[in-house]
Parts: sequence; structure tokens; C-alpha cells
Amino acid sequence: MKHFVLIYDTAPDYLQRRAEFRSAHLALAWQAAGRAELLLGGAVGEPADSALLLFRCESADIPAAFAKADPYVVNGLVTRWQVKPWHTVVGEEAANPVKAEGTS
Repeated sequence: MKHFVLIYDTAPDYLQRRAEFRSAHLALAWQAAGRAELLLGGAVGEPADSALLLFRCESADIPAAFAKADPYVVNGLVTRWQVKPWHTVVGEEAANPVKAEGTS
């Protein structure tokens, strides 16, 4: 399995408008989490000006499909999104663990 980061840039009025779409957005997110595709997700910044969602799956098509169906995207709360592969090498969940020399 690979890791992908779905990156959202949010509209200036994101915080004011998100309540209307939040339940549907969270339902979609928890469905993806239930399939073990979405590992973590949430708003970034104080106040929030973007969001990151971490996926573990075989293809970038999965987070892209999530974004295309997300009520935040569909209703303009997200102004731009992109999926990037994340080449994880450290940690228990790393897709391609690389140990430092001299460690086991």
C-alpha cells in the first residue's frame, strides 16, 4: 500500500459556510476511514485555511474520487485540491521503511 496526501485550499468563507455541509463531508470521510483508505484528516491552521487528508491505498484515484464527491469541493468551500504521493520511510506505518545504518 502507498500513502497519498489530499491537500485542500479552502475559500475565505470556509469557516462560516462549513456547518451547512459538515455532516455530509464527515459521513463521506468516515466511510473512507471504515474502508481503511483514509487514515487521518482535518483542517490546518489557526484559523483554518487549508486541510490535509492522509490516505493509504494503491492508487491516487481513490483520494481523487473522494475529493470529487466531497460536499466541501462540490459546493465551493474548497477552492483547489491536489493529490500527492507521500513516500513514507520512517515509522511503523511507513510504506517503504528505511532503517538508519547500525539500527535493526
